Amino acid sequence: MAVRQLYKVIFMNQGQVYEIYARSVGQGSLFGFIEVEELVFGERTTVVVDPSEERLKDEFDAVKRTYLPMHSIIRIDEVEKPGVSKVSSVDGSNVSPFPMPVYTPSGQGGGGDS
Repeated sequence: MAVRQLYKVIFMNQGQVYEIYARSVGQGSLFGFIEVEELVFGERTTVVVDPSEERLKDEFDAVKRTYLPMHSIIRIDEVEKPGVSKVSSVDGSNVSPFPMPVYTPSGQGGGGDS
């Protein structure tokens, strides 16, 4: 039986740090964005429900694929098993967005010779 890859993706969104799990992560077709597919959330087999994970589950409920801006990504790890998806505040932490200018191709036209 083949083992399916699993990734933990940590990114910033509106001043908060999101931690989600997905089966597929790649560069995608949109320039400057990371494509994240097949989000994985914990099973509801326990009586205790984590409100943070439930919030994320509701937020990404009908999402087939999401595109995250490259500059908002903090970290992507390949993991063996999923943990708890969560949203945490940046207050009091040492996490800050990486300052980088957006790349723009040189020249003025759409790639033709002038």
